[in-house]
Amino acid sequence: MARRVNRVALIVCDSFGVGEAPDAAAYGDAGADTLGHVASAVGGLRAPGLASLGLGDLTAVEGVPAGGAPGTAHGLLTERSAGKDTTTGHWELAGVVLERPFPTYPHGFPPEVIEPFEAAIGRKALGNEPASGTEIIARLGEEHVRTGSPIVYTSGDSVFQVACHVDVVPLETLYAWCRIARRILDGEHRVGRVIARPFAGEPGAFERTPDRRDFSVAPPGPTVLDFAMEAGVAVLGVGKIGDIFDGKGLSASRYSRSNDDGVDLTLDDLRKPGPSLVVTNLVDFDSKYGHRNDTEGYARCVEAFDRRLPEVLEAVRGDGLLFVTGDHGCDPTDGSTDHTREHTPVLVGGGEWPSAIDLGTRGSFADLGATIAELLDVPTVGLAGESFARELGLGA
Repeated sequence: MARRVNRVALIVCDSFGVGEAPDAAAYGDAGADTLGHVASAVGGLRAPGLASLGLGDLTAVEGVPAGGAPGTAHGLLTERSAGKDTTTGHWELAGVVLERPFPTYPHGFPPEVIEPFEAAIGRKALGNEPASGTEIIARLGEEHVRTGSPIVYTSGDSVFQVACHVDVVPLETLYAWCRIARRILDGEHRVGRVIARPFAGEPGAFERTPDRRDFSVAPPGPTVLDFAMEAGVAVLGVGKIGDIFDGKGLSASRYSRSNDDGVDLTLDDLRKPGPSLVVTNLVDFDSKYGHRNDTEGYARCVEAFDRRLPEVLEAVRGDGLLFVTGDHGCDPTDGSTDHTREHTPVLVGGGEWPSAIDLGTRGSFADLGATIAELLDVPTVGLAGESFARELGLGA
């Protein structure tokens, strides 16, 4: 290689969609454009860092001009896997393409799921319906506090979510209940994730806490993360990465309490010696703003992340590269609170080439994982994706 890459920071901005995927209509998402619509709704974004990485070349983002800086690259990723959820998107980024989507429950969970769950925890469940998390907690939270019955709900994604007040059901009990649900949800009901959703506060002012935990199924086979570990690269997860991959392929993993905390942990991991792949999920875009249809909050969250980009670019200076991407969309302007089937960006920073590189429209999220593997000199077998390392002038 022309330049040795020893450190890679892969930041997955949860729900960073940049325009409808070719099959968006089949998912009910024709016209979706998370970042473009957010920017238009608020009269433009102040995001010079993302602009320098080439975001404005991927979709029309008001306030973010086209044209990336030297040493950067930009392109669109297209999801091949069936579905539009977090687990599917992350697994494909790591080289695993799913032909069948995880099951969803637009009418709530059937008796063969909910009854054994209630029997195992010794309490009836409240809700058992598709809902926005903040809305169902506001509506059923007081009854939960009075009865101790957990609130169970789902969404357009393959999730079984359990919400409990921290003063009524201790965190460890909530997590134990979610592990019980994870064991029950198998076979035809093998949902992508069981999610613990703790909340606090008083009726009329309930707020979810940062102690969420995701209990995912394990990937069906090895991912880029596994192969990197086998090759002697430290693979460090930040945020819910450890949950998404069920702990597989990770040397270590730490939860984050916010996007800013996630960036802090990423910077800390990038300072560690030796070859490393730091994989970070920043969930606030999705969980706090996308699902709540809060365009103003989403915009401010993008701008806050943008202000941290110079720190991450400085941390990879010399022998590293930064990749920024998404795992799906969650367009807060579309009237739904669900994810959207969109292209996601691949933005590359920290390079030394003389001008911005246009990577075009890639055929799979997995192209990003294949590229990272090649850059870190990690051999992989049987994974999807075509590396674009040579287009960066860094291929073997």
